[in-house]
Amino acid sequence: MSRQVPLRQRRSFRFLTHFCRVIVALTFIFSGAVKSIDPWGTALNVNNYLVAYNLEWLEPLVMIFSIWLCGAELMMGCMLLFKVRIRMCSTFATISMIFFTVLTFLSATFIPVEDCGCFGEVIKLTPWQTFIKNLVLLPMIVIVWWRYRPDRMFAFSRLEFSLASLFFVLSMGVGTYCYYHLPPVDLLPYSEGTNIAQAMEDARNRQHEKDVVLVYRNRRTGKLKEFRIDDKAWHNEKRWEWVETRVAEGVTDSVEPMILEFYVADERGEVTDSLLSIKGNLYMICVTDRDKVSQRCEQNLAKVVEQAAAEQAAVVCLTPQPITRPTYHSFAGSEIVRCYNIDSKTMKTMLRANTGIVVLTDGIVTRKANCRDI
Repeated sequence: MSRQVPLRQRRSFRFLTHFCRVIVALTFIFSGAVKSIDPWGTALNVNNYLVAYNLEWLEPLVMIFSIWLCGAELMMGCMLLFKVRIRMCSTFATISMIFFTVLTFLSATFIPVEDCGCFGEVIKLTPWQTFIKNLVLLPMIVIVWWRYRPDRMFAFSRLEFSLASLFFVLSMGVGTYCYYHLPPVDLLPYSEGTNIAQAMEDARNRQHEKDVVLVYRNRRTGKLKEFRIDDKAWHNEKRWEWVETRVAEGVTDSVEPMILEFYVADERGEVTDSLLSIKGNLYMICVTDRDKVSQRCEQNLAKVVEQAAAEQAAVVCLTPQPITRPTYHSFAGSEIVRCYNIDSKTMKTMLRANTGIVVLTDGIVTRKANCRDI
């Protein structure tokens, strides 16, 4: 009588395990990599979840969590691919997949969140598509975990420890670098070479010039409210949190939210067209909070103002802080610069930094820089 071979030792099951391990590893590596180069985008998506679950008090930790989340995903993918402590990696991966599968189901049903950002700006998935993707990956990682569960969890060999340390440094280093500087790859609609006015016009033509509706959530009450794009009330980011952008009711066309939301205003109203029509260079200094700019950034921005003056070019300050009267700001003793309102999310979409510059030449984006790199 022949002895039955245990399932784990069967060749077919080992092949299935290796297949699942490689698929999960490559998915984690791709997802972690595209998000690690853009931690600001992940932070914005995480912030949407905090608002949806009334956890706004965690917002100061959003960027740290964003870098850690993207780095951990990339690191787990590398360790799975190179078979470094598979039991440990598959255990953490299984727990995280269960958590995010439940979270994306809630996002698609009871607690809507527009975009999970699971593949950054490279691939946009709806909540239901994300949930289905997680349902496919979850059984795969469970198979890997079950195959390697007899192994010791933390018994690192010298080679495994060296590889794990390398993966950790690389994974966390990428996100940290891109936070302090700018993403090396810009996949957003305000990338260098973009004519903003033309891109907005193209988007409007694709929408047949239908009205765009901005949906914001009141941070205090949690209630949703719809605004027209030229309504200045939603500029107050301390009160309103962006939820979604869509066309007016009854219009089924898709919408290009990020480029159509480029709206600049002063105390009297919109100035978008006048800024975009400026000939030559326009230096747009983007500042999240004028009172929290570091001394180093102040000095660097002062150089921008000096450069603009030397070129006889225009220079403005864009900020999400509410403006109710003519407002000017001086950077480290520089000539005063006129300030205008821009939505916080739009500014972070255009420039992945709290403070920096965006240079337009005849309305075309020609340079972007974090204030540290000026």
